[in-house]
Amino acid sequence: MKAIVIHGRLDLRVEDVPTPQPGAGELRLRMAYGGVCGSDLHYWAHGANGEYVVREPLVPGHEVSGTVELDPSGELAPGTPVTVHPATFGTPEPGIEDRPHLWPGGAYLGSASTWPHTQGGMSEHLVVRRDMVRVLPEGVSLRRAALAEPLAVALHGLNVAGDVAGRRVLVSGSGPIGLLAAAAALARGAAEVVSTDVLEGPLERARRLGVHGTVRVGAEQVPPLAFDVVLECSGVPAATSAALVGARRGAVVVQVGMVPDEARPVNLAPLVSKELQLRGSFRFADELDEALELLAAHPGIEDVVTHVLPAERAAEAFAAAQDSAASGKVLVSLWHDDPR
Repeated sequence: MKAIVIHGRLDLRVEDVPTPQPGAGELRLRMAYGGVCGSDLHYWAHGANGEYVVREPLVPGHEVSGTVELDPSGELAPGTPVTVHPATFGTPEPGIEDRPHLWPGGAYLGSASTWPHTQGGMSEHLVVRRDMVRVLPEGVSLRRAALAEPLAVALHGLNVAGDVAGRRVLVSGSGPIGLLAAAAALARGAAEVVSTDVLEGPLERARRLGVHGTVRVGAEQVPPLAFDVVLECSGVPAATSAALVGARRGAVVVQVGMVPDEARPVNLAPLVSKELQLRGSFRFADELDEALELLAAHPGIEDVVTHVLPAERAAEAFAAAQDSAASGKVLVSLWHDDPR
């Protein structure tokens, strides 16, 4: 089968690899779309994602959709449209029994955090466990379903924050996760959603999703003491400082965007003086199911997708995803004949 393979820094190839065969409790999918995530970009651009270095050829991709090709159990018919929960959970620990995404020893599709690496879904075929597969709701296309995983990340951030219905929400950063976080907050009944970014392109995309306001960072000020909930989705330390300013007294600030694993300056004075709650959010647990429901109920969320490129142009797709001024979510079409 064909696959997109990262061999190291800026070394991405389309090549033939063995077609996997399902074992007990597994099935094989014919892949349709793969979204380019920030971690995929790091593996491609730097040969590493934080401390996780590409040490063997790595197939990226954990934001995927496809159809069932072979289910030895006979439960799912060939052609059934699906998406995939990309996590294999590890070993429970006391105190986090209800948060399997935090259990140590887990794995994630398209990740160099394990050895051997956990291969991802940017390939013609993918073998996964049956419990990782989610059948698509009626009306959700394979293209839209590729948004389920990043939307689940955004929903998990909202769950960490608590109920946002009737509340004022600031979304810091309007990249793909920030856009999906804004869309999710709107869908959950937030009274006001304001998005920020340093670039006009992402802000225009946020406005098309229906946010109530936008702030161009560097040209405009984030309103101080204005928001009940802040979702920091950029991963830029300076943005965390600005987010703390925007939070009202006693507000909840959730760090959704991944930040560098290094010391960076952040002004924590507002955290103390306003008695803020600063919380972290990591991937997601079971929010993928709600993500699919939202994608069915709110088809306009698909407007987050700005580029769809064929697998043969994968390097171009990755480069486009790096250009946040021009791109939202970039998808790679994976050797399939889906017309949508």
